[in-house]
Formats: sequence, C-alpha cells, structure tokens
Amino acid sequence: MTFDSNARLDIGAKYEKDFRRTVLIVDDEPVNLRILGNILKEEFDIVFAQGGTEAVTILKEQKDFLSLVLLDLYMPDGNGYFVLDTMREDETLKNIPVIVLTAEKTAEVESLRRGAVDFLRKPYDSPEVIKARVKRSIELSIDRSIIVETGVDSLTGLMTKEFFFQYAREYDKFHPDQKVDAVVLNFCKFHLINELYGRSVGDNLIRVIAMTAREMSRSCGGVACRYNADCFYMYIEHQSDYSLLKEMLIQRVSSILTPQDARIRIGVYPDLYRSATLEQRFDRATAVSNTISRNIHSPHIAVYDNQMHEKELYEARLLGDMDKALKEHQFMVVFQPKYDITADTPKLFGAEVLIRWKHPEFGFVRPDSFMPLFEENGRIKELDRYVWREAAKQMKRWKDMYGTSVPISVNVSRVDFYDPDLLDFLKGIVAENGIRTDELHLEITETAYTDSVTQIKSVVEGLRNEGFKVEMDDFGKGYSSLNMLTSLPIDALKLDMAFITDIEENNKEMSMVEFILEIARFLGVPVIAEGVESADQYHLLKKAGCDIIQGYYFSKPVSAVEFGQLIEKSAG
Repeated sequence: MTFDSNARLDIGAKYEKDFRRTVLIVDDEPVNLRILGNILKEEFDIVFAQGGTEAVTILKEQKDFLSLVLLDLYMPDGNGYFVLDTMREDETLKNIPVIVLTAEKTAEVESLRRGAVDFLRKPYDSPEVIKARVKRSIELSIDRSIIVETGVDSLTGLMTKEFFFQYAREYDKFHPDQKVDAVVLNFCKFHLINELYGRSVGDNLIRVIAMTAREMSRSCGGVACRYNADCFYMYIEHQSDYSLLKEMLIQRVSSILTPQDARIRIGVYPDLYRSATLEQRFDRATAVSNTISRNIHSPHIAVYDNQMHEKELYEARLLGDMDKALKEHQFMVVFQPKYDITADTPKLFGAEVLIRWKHPEFGFVRPDSFMPLFEENGRIKELDRYVWREAAKQMKRWKDMYGTSVPISVNVSRVDFYDPDLLDFLKGIVAENGIRTDELHLEITETAYTDSVTQIKSVVEGLRNEGFKVEMDDFGKGYSSLNMLTSLPIDALKLDMAFITDIEENNKEMSMVEFILEIARFLGVPVIAEGVESADQYHLLKKAGCDIIQGYYFSKPVSAVEFGQLIEKSAG
C-alpha cells in the first residue's frame, strides 16, 4: 500500500463547494461597480467601496471574510496604490489577493511591485474570463497561505496538523450550524511495534490507520490528519454510532497485527453546539480516549459526555482554588495511628499523616479527587510541603505538652525528589520545631523507586545520612525485582492494603504476606501493614510476625487533639 506524497492536498470534503467567498469591488464609477457586481453576484457575495479610504475601512472591518479585492487604481478619495501600500504594511491584510482594474498597461509593473496578483483591463473581458480569473486568484491564495504553513504528511498523505486546523476553522466559519465531532485515534505503545516487528511494519500500520481515518472522514463530510507519530485527528459531521469505524480498524489492523497487539483507543467529543474552541474539542477527545486502558486489546471507543465535562469543570475549580486553600488552611492534617504488635500488648508506635480538604463550597473533598489532580498538574510539591510543615508544628506542640513524642510519617511524592533543596527544606522544618530527624518518617511509594531508581536512591541515601527514616509505601504495587529490593535504602516496608483485604488461614493471599515478611526479615527491616480492619486480620498478621499495623481495627484517622490523648495515654 503506497501514498503519493506529491498529490494535491486532500480537502475534497463534502461541503467544499458550499464555501461561498466574498469579494470587495473598489471603483469610483458606479457603472463599473454595477457591471462587475452583476457578473460575480451569482457565485460570490459582493461588497462595494467607491474610494480608497472607504476600501481600507471595509478591509479592516471584514478582513476575516474577504477573499479577494478588485481594485481600481485611479480614484479621487485615496487611489489604488494607497490601498495596496496599506494592505502590504498590515500583517492582517497583506495575504488578501488583489486584482487591479486598469486601462494602463504601464501600471502593471508598479502594481505587482506593491502586491497585486493579477489585472483586469478596461474595457473588461467577457464575464466568463472575469469569473475564471477571480476564482483562480482566490484558489491560488488559499493554497499558498495553507501550504506555506503546512503541507502533506509524507508517510500517510493526510493533512499535517497545521493545515488540518486551518481547514477546520474554515469549515466552522462557513457551516456554523453543522453539528460536528472531534475524533482522536491513538495507537498505544506504538514504539513497541517498531521494536518487535521493525520499522516497515510500523510504517505500514500507520498507513492503514491513516487510510481508515481518511475514508471514514470523507464519507462523513470531513477531514483527517496525522497529529503526531501514532495519533490521528478526524473532524466530521456528528455521528450517533462509531461501530463502523471500529470494525474497519479491526479488519484492517488485524491483517498486520495479532489482536493482542492492536491497542487503538478512539476518543469522541461531540460538540453539537460549538461550545468550545477547536483546540478544546480535540483536547477533550484526547482526554476521554485516555480513560481507556492502554493495555486493552482491539479498538475501544469512549465518548465525552456531560458527566466528564462536569468532572473537568470540578477539577479546574479545585486547581483554581488551591492557592486560597493553602493560604486559608482549608487543608487539614489528620493522623492514622500505628501500633507495634510485636509484644503481647499492642503499643502506640506512631501515626501516618493524612490530608483532608474542607472546601468552603464543596464541603469535604476526598483525597483521591484532588491528590492525583495535583500530581498530574505539578502542584503536589506545594501541598506536600504544606503537610510536612503542619506535621512538624504539631509534633512540637505534642512534645511541649507531653514531654515526649512518637514518630510521625509523611508522604513524599516522586516530584519532590527532583527538587535540589528537598533535604535542606526538611532539615529546616525539623530544626525550626525542635524535633529530631528520626522522628519524621518519610513514606515513598514503591512505584517511585522503580520508576527512577538512580535518582531516588541517591536522594534517599542523603536523607538517611541526616537521620530521616524512610519507609517504602504501597509495597507490592510496583513489582520490584528481589535483586533491586536488596540494594534499595529503606528503613521499613509498608504492605499495600490490597494484600491484607482477603487474607485467611493458609490461603494464597496469606502465603504472599508471609513470603514478604520473610524478605523483610532477610533485609532486617520491620513491616507495616495498612488497612487492617478486623480481629482475624490482626491475629493472622501477628502470628506471621508482622511488626506494626494501622487501620480501623485500632483506630480511624483522628484529629491532632485525639491523637495527643493517645500519646498521653501511652506515655502514662
């Protein structure tokens, strides 16, 4: 399958013939205006001006809709050269083509020098010649303005993204009432296809997807482009059902790849009322396609709906309110107690700091609503530092009140490890509040270790050298290799609660927990089990040799005052 990269750009959409253009005719003689207007009015919308000054005013007011100017050179109120010079010096006007109306052959060179594209000599030629030259000048101008900026994707023959967006804007301008869909086709993990099967297979796959996008788009009165290496955009009439597109992709891609390798996500944003910009429509189509698992086999479709829109608005509001929330201390820290269960009687060991957001309008916002959002938008660092500071202040209050303290653990996001002042900041809040570094424990997710081993290992070693204790959080989610685990600098393993939920005597979940406990004993680090909710879970973990547990079996997350009472009780 091949594509001719030299072929004319594929803009033969269903409604191309409906793009009715507007022509400005400038002449001080009413009879000339009437003649040209009568010749062109069947195929073009006409605007008239009887002098250069009036023409410039109309040009500036209607520049987005004018496709060509027919310009007489000699007029008493601002001649044609004045108009040409004004247009050439104005970035917003200089690309509108001008055909000069003149009886003087000597004026042609000067007019060309000043930006004219063609001439109509007086007395005028036949109407058909005039219409042909006007249409050709407009076509050449459109092709030039678009192709200079963009072109054709050499591999697929589709529009490039720049041309695509320019054409789509033209479509919107001339079809304001047409219901349209923004569609995104995204092939997940495309780089693996090149690595496993070679570049030629990858290129053929891209051509097949491109051909499908082209055919579907043209049959639906629209256009398609290759947005980047493995992503395609389609801008088409609104469709109530995309099963045909899915079937076409399945049939064609299966001739190249096995079904398990055909990971194509289709996102659709139906903007029936043009309520968003063109870029926003495709951003939303991309967003909804990203809700489909990257590992799912065979093409799958997701459609952006009102529920997703409301979610986006809600998340945008949360992001926008973050600064005010930090300033007004709307974020509150609570404490999930941890208990040492190695002795006969469980003893308070410490607590994990958790965050709650009391929003003035939404009430209590769940952490799983805003934490991933702040991580995705790069603002988690600000929240982390707020939490660390608040936790350190509270530890100082407890120490002042009870003359003792227990270790408190805080979460450290992976983005924090790329801040060169991380260690200095943590040391600063510890010193400022008169607590020891070994009293502030740092929880780092296993996935952070596995994603950036070298970077995080280096930073963690620096933290531990200063006395901070580091716990590997959510152990079991990142699937660390045992070899890597033996080399990581950690002071405790914290079992992900998914391991705890279904444990029973002698079942496979319990066997896995026992295996992890053996690993921890080999490494010489304690194990913390989170999410412990029942007496059966507690007794199984204690029997297996777990060191510390947290969860509703002992206590739900509590306020600083309530946890202070637990410290006082434990000390007493």
